[in-house]
Amino acid sequence: MSKKSQAMDSDSTGVALDDAPLAEAVQAALAEASRQGASAAEAAASLGQGLSVNVRMGEVETVEHTRDRGLVVSVYFGQCTGSASTSDYAPAAVREAVLAACSIARYTQEDSCHGLADPERLATDAVDLDLDLYHPWRPSVDEARDLALVCEDKALSADARIDNSEGASVDAHEGCEVYGNTHGFIGYTRKSRQGISCSVIGTENGAMQRDYWYSAARRFGELDSAAEVGEQAAARTLRRLGSRRIPTCQVPVIYEAPVASSLLSHFIGAVSGGALYRKATFLLDHLGKQIFPEFVRIHEQPLLIGAMGSSSFDNEGVATAPRDIVSDGVLRSYVLGSYSARRLGMETTGNAGGVHNLTIDSGEQDLEALIKGIEKGLLVTELIGFGVNTVTGDYSRGVSGLWIENGEIVHPVEEVTVAGNLKDIFSNIVAVANDVDPRRNIRCGSIRVDGLTIAGE
Repeated sequence: MSKKSQAMDSDSTGVALDDAPLAEAVQAALAEASRQGASAAEAAASLGQGLSVNVRMGEVETVEHTRDRGLVVSVYFGQCTGSASTSDYAPAAVREAVLAACSIARYTQEDSCHGLADPERLATDAVDLDLDLYHPWRPSVDEARDLALVCEDKALSADARIDNSEGASVDAHEGCEVYGNTHGFIGYTRKSRQGISCSVIGTENGAMQRDYWYSAARRFGELDSAAEVGEQAAARTLRRLGSRRIPTCQVPVIYEAPVASSLLSHFIGAVSGGALYRKATFLLDHLGKQIFPEFVRIHEQPLLIGAMGSSSFDNEGVATAPRDIVSDGVLRSYVLGSYSARRLGMETTGNAGGVHNLTIDSGEQDLEALIKGIEKGLLVTELIGFGVNTVTGDYSRGVSGLWIENGEIVHPVEEVTVAGNLKDIFSNIVAVANDVDPRRNIRCGSIRVDGLTIAGE
């Protein structure tokens, strides 16, 4: 986003962010690196601020104001590189950081893959593109506290069985970043993120269960109300009361949308540059091969207006663009930054720093329709622990959820494990529901996978 956008928050109260000192620090760092004889350099300066208010059982538990800044400098002497950072933008501190990076570079080995992104790939034409990501909300502590209290109260008053709380929180955050390099590129980014969350505990017949809910958005006005978040947290907790174990079986499993994104995360980790050039992934040499069923399309949408993962350039200044990673179930592209691309003899895909609004296309069914289509199976609502081996693809995770019989939810389930291999899981995806969760960088609906093993009693 353009530097000019700093006027956008003129109607807001509180302290406005100023990215001019960030740009000055970046330019000073690049100039100093050149004076020290570096053949190339890049720098990123960031500034963020926010408020987080947490309440529990009707009382304020914590209030946290944050204001952080930093500068990271990387220098290149041919194929040797060094990096250093500082939180001080004073000229002397910037110079010391550059000198530290230069000193480190003298001790590193040459690597022909080191270096800035190729200049023709930089987002020079897109640097002023406004993706509508910055809508600062600066509530007072009292305003944030009152919202959190409403949220928790709605959850606690929903049912007599909701008898305890892990708390409710209201968060407001905004930040800006300036990235520049010695190819002459400089780009400005401004983003905001607001959130309301609640977690409560229910008790029935002496057994306790916990669940939570949250809302997150760029704009405060796009959040669910505090009352709605509290009510949803209570409803999710109540539906877990009376949980039981089930016998070991092999059945269809539906991953509810909020947890279904984890499957895509595992996939992206397996096709990302670091895993590929280290030969530490079960999807090594799978470019052009069938990974998913033919109906599956997984793609990036980096230029979505107002979305959580939107950006017109990556962490190296490379222009982003919509692209398919999987189409017709076939792996069409990897996820690469400049270094990993060079290690693989390929070109960057504009993914230094990660993917942008990764999306799996939905079908026409909603979650209720997916459930109705299952004779016996499990709806997973929470994942516990991390038992995923991206080298072999072996997958084993503890889960909680809801047992399905004859297309209906019959009782909650706990203390079970879902196991398989990610290759089989991907190839056995049967449907993707249209209940897309827009609260994060990975956008997907609930996913049905057939033939998974559930280890129970």
